[in-house]
Amino acid sequence: MAIDALQEAIRRTKNPTVLDLTLSPEALPPQLLAAEKREAAAYGRFCRELMEALRDTVPALHLSFSAFALLDGGKELSAVLKYARKLGYYVLLDAPEMLSPAAAEMAARAIWGENGMFPCDGLIVQSYLGSDLWKPFLSYVQGGKKDLFIVARTANRSAPEMQDLLTGSRLVHMAVADLAGREAADTVGKYGYTRVGLLAAASSAVSLKNLRSKYPRLFLLLDGLDYPNANAKSCAQAFDKLGRGAAAISGAAITCAWKETGGDGGDYLDQAKAAAGRVKKNLTRYVNIL
Repeated sequence: MAIDALQEAIRRTKNPTVLDLTLSPEALPPQLLAAEKREAAAYGRFCRELMEALRDTVPALHLSFSAFALLDGGKELSAVLKYARKLGYYVLLDAPEMLSPAAAEMAARAIWGENGMFPCDGLIVQSYLGSDLWKPFLSYVQGGKKDLFIVARTANRSAPEMQDLLTGSRLVHMAVADLAGREAADTVGKYGYTRVGLLAAASSAVSLKNLRSKYPRLFLLLDGLDYPNANAKSCAQAFDKLGRGAAAISGAAITCAWKETGGDGGDYLDQAKAAAGRVKKNLTRYVNIL
């Protein structure tokens, strides 16, 4: 799959939501932890059951390499990714931590190489250590089968401390966008958007408006729709008039919906389905998908 497949899935489901399956063990229903004994196994089961329940509603998934690795679940992550592919999801993965070009080369081979254990369609990579840490992934993108999303602006409250600093006449996150824009020039798909895109903040309407205006062909992956300072109206700044060019990541609002009811978690799938419907309805109030 490439970015065109994501946009086709969004159009088919009429839903621009990416389900974020990153969560802590405390957010897992207690029944799963009791049944599976190991946190990694319970986490994997939770992910697979949500995938099955939401396969006709949500077009794409987001998983974190680190979230599984910290639970000693590398094998579990591989199994979850393969199951997501079987179900037909577009799958995004946060890249593992990389502090050198050599580590980036290793990660690229382990994830997207011929014998890669972590199948995914798109990869999110950090930007603030420099472009040589994302360049090893570009050869896979240029083949037209993979997508790369470079972190520009995140939704966490302290993000402006670094990402909104001025560098010359630009904000730092706009400087990252400039670098990504140069890499993306030759990766435009049939719907007019690039396979090298950006991770941008769902919480900043001004940033999204500026990014969309300056880079009308960069696909924008919107981080943190669940954050208190984010909303669907702000997210709408990233989409074009056909509802293309962006997708919004929602996690805890769906995965932890069972906790909001005060129940014991026995109905976590029903609560997740209902919450996913609410997220979709809220987004499509402002985003018209044609």
